Amino acid sequence: MARPSSKAVAPKAKAKPAAKIKAVAKPVYVLNGPNLNLLGQREPHIYGSTTLAAIEKQVAARAKTLGLAVICHQSNHEGELIDWIQEARTMGSGVVINAGAYSHTSISIHDALATLDIPVIEVHISNVYKREAFRHHSMISPVATGVICGLGVVGYDLALEAIKSKL
Repeated sequence: MARPSSKAVAPKAKAKPAAKIKAVAKPVYVLNGPNLNLLGQREPHIYGSTTLAAIEKQVAARAKTLGLAVICHQSNHEGELIDWIQEARTMGSGVVINAGAYSHTSISIHDALATLDIPVIEVHISNVYKREAFRHHSMISPVATGVICGLGVVGYDLALEAIKSKL
């Protein structure tokens, strides 16, 4: 009786581990301006019901999946925002900024952002172009790497993805 022929079987390839995300050493600064501490309470028909604390938690979780760290700050004071922007010059890998009403009025924040050599993404929760005419101009946009507006709080996640793509 003939022996059955043996077929060469290639050894199974070991599954490659999921690609590791290279962590960025310096954190992304996520800066929120005046009245954003009232998110979830203030004009929910415009800004939604998500609180700033929930946004910061969401941002931290998304950053982690991208291999990023974040530092979140909010202030109703222009000078304090400028101090954090200046700190980000040496301590940060990027800036996500929702400067609130300062977006439309602050030459000082514009000038501080202009000193940065890192990506800057301007975020607005609402679509400023569907609102009052004075909101249609941003002092920040000319010095930002990009602008995200009108997409709600997901705009913060998209801003992190944009920064990651620029690093």
